[in-house]
Amino acid sequence: MTSGLWERVLEGVWVTVQLLVLSALLATAVSFVVGVARTHRLWIVRFLAGFYTEVFRGTSALVMIFWVFFVLPPAFGWQLVPLWAGTLALGLTYGAYGSEIVRGALAAVDPAQREGGIALSFTPWQRMKLILLPQAVPEMIPPFSNLLIELLKGTALVSVMGMGDLAFSANLVRLALQESAEIYTYILLIYFAIAFLLTRLMRGLEKKLKAGVGKAPARKADVELKRPETTNVGGAV
Repeated sequence: MTSGLWERVLEGVWVTVQLLVLSALLATAVSFVVGVARTHRLWIVRFLAGFYTEVFRGTSALVMIFWVFFVLPPAFGWQLVPLWAGTLALGLTYGAYGSEIVRGALAAVDPAQREGGIALSFTPWQRMKLILLPQAVPEMIPPFSNLLIELLKGTALVSVMGMGDLAFSANLVRLALQESAEIYTYILLIYFAIAFLLTRLMRGLEKKLKAGVGKAPARKADVELKRPETTNVGGAV
């Protein structure tokens, strides 16, 4: 490809990265807010959080992008630029999936930990902040890593709005070259490289968060107690 076409592809990579970061931040915020709400003691809060989750998990992300870009703005008398429309649609959609990850991780914490917080007269917020989340967050990282990769692939959907992301730029280059195999092979490799980098970053974050969780440094007295007794041949201890 010529340098001009490569510049077009690189511009598409930058737009995709921006969209990925912004929608991932929104999806993360939605995941924790809705996921924690699904464990709330009030049934109305749990119902509203569950209703949101089911609605956004049960609708197509592509249709949601169309709805946010074409239907929502006229209803309020304003227009969203494609980047923000894509961020909103993808963030809300994938945030619904992420909320189930948060809810499941919180539910997996040992009930004795919750009871201990109640025994210490912690408020619900203190129990969540000091006991539940520190244990649940490391367990969320692997499924969140998979969700982040799915979000990366989902960013290609914004090309239907004419947004110059990687997929849209690839199509323009394909039309200029009249060659599909070469350009789409390059695009596949670029998506793979971004996904591989994200996977390594999330794996490093997982190791960092899991390091020392629930593991206090061994005390000298404990080491002495665990040390086996030794006897000599004569039977003296």
